[in-house]
Amino acid sequence: MLPDFRIQQRDALLEIIRTITQELDLNRVLEKILRISVELLSGQAGIIALPGGDAAPWRIAVSVGVAPAFLQALEPLLRDLTGQEDADSFILPEVDRRLQLITQTVSLGMLSSLGLPMVTRGSVVGVVYIFRAGRARFSQNERTLLQSFTDHAAIAVSNARWFAQVREEKQRLDAILESSAEGIVILGPDNRIQRFNRAMATLTGIPPEKALGALHDDVLRFAAVQTGQTLAQAEAGGWPLADQAAFYLQADLARKTGGPLSVGVTYAAVIAQDRTLLNIVLGMRDLTRFREADELKDTFISIISHELKTPVALIKGYAGTLRREDAQWDRTVVEDSLKVIEEEADRLTSLIEDLLDASRLQAGGLKPNLAEVDLPRLAGRVAERLGRQFPDRAIRADFPAEFPEITADEERIGQVISNLISNAVKYSPAGTPVEISGRSAADQVTVTVADRGYGIEAEDAPHVFERFYRGPSAAKRTKGAGLGLYLAKAVVEAHGGRIWIESQPGKGTRVSFTLPRHFDKS
Repeated sequence: MLPDFRIQQRDALLEIIRTITQELDLNRVLEKILRISVELLSGQAGIIALPGGDAAPWRIAVSVGVAPAFLQALEPLLRDLTGQEDADSFILPEVDRRLQLITQTVSLGMLSSLGLPMVTRGSVVGVVYIFRAGRARFSQNERTLLQSFTDHAAIAVSNARWFAQVREEKQRLDAILESSAEGIVILGPDNRIQRFNRAMATLTGIPPEKALGALHDDVLRFAAVQTGQTLAQAEAGGWPLADQAAFYLQADLARKTGGPLSVGVTYAAVIAQDRTLLNIVLGMRDLTRFREADELKDTFISIISHELKTPVALIKGYAGTLRREDAQWDRTVVEDSLKVIEEEADRLTSLIEDLLDASRLQAGGLKPNLAEVDLPRLAGRVAERLGRQFPDRAIRADFPAEFPEITADEERIGQVISNLISNAVKYSPAGTPVEISGRSAADQVTVTVADRGYGIEAEDAPHVFERFYRGPSAAKRTKGAGLGLYLAKAVVEAHGGRIWIESQPGKGTRVSFTLPRHFDKS
């Protein structure tokens, strides 16, 4: 039979071990160890101090039976422990000497103390001090007993650090997953969804709480596959154990609300060392913009090739005709032919300038060259010039007297007015007038170009300011690259203004834009 005291030690150690394995709260574990230590060593009080991290002072994590005033007296000693976490260089003897001095002074020599460092893997993770009445020193057996408790306290602190580190890594991973602009899904080996981030919820329109636990194929359904293979097809071929390489799928994602969404999906497997499947990580990206860019490129090539081909063909045709040696042309034919060549060359120049301006806009290179601008005079000059170009039209500029000058780029604003008048002429019947008017307010002016033409269809109205956009009815009536209104909007907005359209099919269109009277580009 073991003596009663040895049984108490055994039971205490078992209780400490059980507490360490069952309790995640470090302070509760340390308090349990400290209470048992004080009790078995016949002490009156005790403390456990832990490092504060980096260059921060240590702190008293738990205490038993210690008066607040005594705890305050210990704080200077804890400051001396700053940065002393290496077991080989730990200055416990000096701290112990000073603690003994304080203990003797505070208790008038009626208390003794025993302190031991908590060491794990060569690092000091804390210190334990036990105080008891009397002047007798602690025996070697008592030191050995406290050391066993201290070793378990060190294990508890080490476990808590690992747990905190794992929790911090999990929080960091959660933050990365949730803040990712790419949709991310983590599947279990059974293809059930374990993680479903916010971006994926946005792409699919399915809340995460409804997706979690559901099968991959019940949540992610593809209306059409452009390239690659589906997850089911890949798994039927032995993926991922037969071939662990990630694979890519480009398809249209079927959604409950809205039409199909063009997406790119990457599947990657997480395989354990024993070659069992742990997880499948799925990354999904919205390809709508890329597809729109491809469509825009195709539109650009189609429009520009058509717009370039016509004037080039006319210039070549007339030039070739005039150069024929087997024919004699009178002066009128020559002048008419040269006029067509000049007009088509001007048309090419205008198209090239518009394309260059569009490129500058994409590169953010449109910067107004500001000066004082007389808008009525500018609009009058543009109307007169276009009136000569379109003699069958009455192009009138009507501005109130004493219209205020504005700060703007005269050349660019003239380009806007010219584009709007040209559009009005293109999309209205011959003989109908085009009117440019203006009005002023305290801080801005408004310019309107109105025609009595065919108007804009309701479905086309939201898109007329888009690059290269031309509605079906507009494309049938006249040629164009679809850049005029796009450039006009860019110029107006670069001046801090706005532009809009009011139109009724069959009754005409009014395009208006505002400009600040005093614009400061800085």
